[in-house]
Amino acid sequence: MTSKQRAYLKGLASKLDPIYQVGKSSLTPELTEGIREAFNRNELIKVAVLKNCLDDPGEIAQMIAERTHSQVVQVIGKKFVLYKSDRDKPKIILPK
Repeated sequence: MTSKQRAYLKGLASKLDPIYQVGKSSLTPELTEGIREAFNRNELIKVAVLKNCLDDPGEIAQMIAERTHSQVVQVIGKKFVLYKSDRDKPKIILPK
């Protein structure tokens, strides 16, 4: 992903609300599966890490990205954004 594409996705993500929260139990298989299913509906997902989670948001984002075959767009504070293009019908067209 180029820096121009990442900047474009960051702009789109600024309007999004987090659809998942990582809590005290950190990264669970259920959370990973939920995010994987969310990629069936959305290509861009924002996730919030709650204060009671002791793990680093960057590490959590990277682990979820690996498990869901997505890309980390950005990590800001306790929130991160993931992107996974829909192979059949992409809704987000990235700049070249």
